[in-house]
Amino acid sequence: MDFITDILAFGAHPDDVEISASGSILKSISQGKTVSIVDLTQGELGTRGSMQTRAKESADASKLLGVKKRVNLKLKDGFINSSEQSIQSVIEQIRRFKPEIIFANAIEDRHPDHGKAAKLVSDACYLSGLRKIKSQWEGIEQDAHRPRLVLHYIQDYYTKPDIVFDVSDFVDQKMQVIQAYNSQFFDPKSSEPNTPISSEDFFDFLKGRMKDLGRPVNYKYAEGFTVNRLIGVNDLFNIQ
Repeated sequence: MDFITDILAFGAHPDDVEISASGSILKSISQGKTVSIVDLTQGELGTRGSMQTRAKESADASKLLGVKKRVNLKLKDGFINSSEQSIQSVIEQIRRFKPEIIFANAIEDRHPDHGKAAKLVSDACYLSGLRKIKSQWEGIEQDAHRPRLVLHYIQDYYTKPDIVFDVSDFVDQKMQVIQAYNSQFFDPKSSEPNTPISSEDFFDFLKGRMKDLGRPVNYKYAEGFTVNRLIGVNDLFNIQ
């Protein structure tokens, strides 16, 4: 089956992509682009909910987003690394989906898995373009493929973005998507432990972050990304 996609979004845990980049995904899909998601782990070490709950929530979120495909590599939560086996698993997905653009975790963040996932995905994107590295999918040898651009979304720690994407028209939808992970967020009836994202004002924080990211370029709301290389433009009058 053809799963070739324009944007392939990686997250260390189910909900990473939605919290930080679902506005960009929703807008890109509205513009006719295709998006798929790869979760590296099942989030089995999460303080709230369970692995099974997270799986159902991620499926619900995927439907709300309208993504083409979502897969989980089932790497070990809390112990993401750039081992040969992990890199090979990510390369297989990059060559399977052949994306032009990659979304990946923040390079540095509160949760150590996020920075490790960022390095894993970034390294795999480069190595995926080397023809002498062999991989197979469903018994068929894969062609080398290197994505054009790797964008690291901004997570818990504020990082000055290199690119901001206007998501002003998609904020309400984004919040609906994120709320699919209801086990992770504020519930006055819940007896589970509190976490940094289960506070009552977390969604206000998210909207405030998006306002802050959009303000310098006069967007009402934006999502921000960092890149590890220079970005070229061919139209100076199409920059805001």
